[in-house]
Amino acid sequence: MPIPSIHPEQNHHSTLLKASSCMSQMENLALWFSKRQNREIPNTLQAAVVLFAADHGVAIANGCNGKRSTLDQVRHAASTDSVIAELCKQAGCNLHIVDVGVTGSLADNDLVEHAKVRSTGTPDITTESAMSQMDYWESVGIGEEMANRAIEQGANLLIASSISAGDRIAIAALISELLGLPPEEALSSTNISPGTYGRELIAVEQALERAQGTPSHDILKELGGIEMAAMAGFYRAAAEKGVPVLLDGLASATAALAAIAWDVRIAGWVLASHVSNDAGHRDVLEDLGLEPLVELKSSIDGGKVATLMLPVLQSAITLQQGLARIEMNSD
Repeated sequence: MPIPSIHPEQNHHSTLLKASSCMSQMENLALWFSKRQNREIPNTLQAAVVLFAADHGVAIANGCNGKRSTLDQVRHAASTDSVIAELCKQAGCNLHIVDVGVTGSLADNDLVEHAKVRSTGTPDITTESAMSQMDYWESVGIGEEMANRAIEQGANLLIASSISAGDRIAIAALISELLGLPPEEALSSTNISPGTYGRELIAVEQALERAQGTPSHDILKELGGIEMAAMAGFYRAAAEKGVPVLLDGLASATAALAAIAWDVRIAGWVLASHVSNDAGHRDVLEDLGLEPLVELKSSIDGGKVATLMLPVLQSAITLQQGLARIEMNSD
């Protein structure tokens, strides 16, 4: 399906906002949505948040899987008292959590959608491809299906993020390969022991050596994760339907980078919620030509920051709607 063009003619500027640079920034956000909705005054946002969860064999094989398992993280996120559940409730948006490759059973949790591609996530990418051709396209297809379903249910803004205890090696390998960064510049050393960082860095280098020569549009299959392929499919489907996406953290941005390697036009439908202090995050956003809404000194994933930004985006649109009414009544 072709990706629709963005409509530059939607360019309504309010004369009431010119005195304030802050208000002008709010107006620019509203204009961003106007051009993508092909409306002079954008519609109120109705967002959907989808979290894809999976494990990474390379982290397990190298003893770098983090303190909390992916299984435990999913169980917490799917509880009614989790931060992401509360943020979605406050923002008035639907939350979906999809198990595409978590080690262990989540069958007893009705809040998790079950779509396992592999029961233990990806294998060790230092020695073999992250996904077979069949697993890769199944993962992409799950992401596309979730995006299409959310759009059919009325969403006009989509957020995808991930839950994974061991995605750091895969993320760094993808960033290094797609941006041409040295592995040590793509792998964050923040809040991690020197020993773990050293093992991860060696794994990144080994994975890159194994996948050397892989075309950019296929590198996600070689170095990524099941949840990343699902996010990439999610972003492509959203762009094909002409629905904007709001990126979350580094994993989300890396999946978008991989999706844009398929089709550069996807970039026009992407907005960045924030940039963190994770190595490579700013580099990815700069490569995508994205200006983050906020800058954080910590690393937060799991959809939290993107969902937290929804009221800001909605305020920008509500302000534009209100000022348009004022100007219309003053004519």
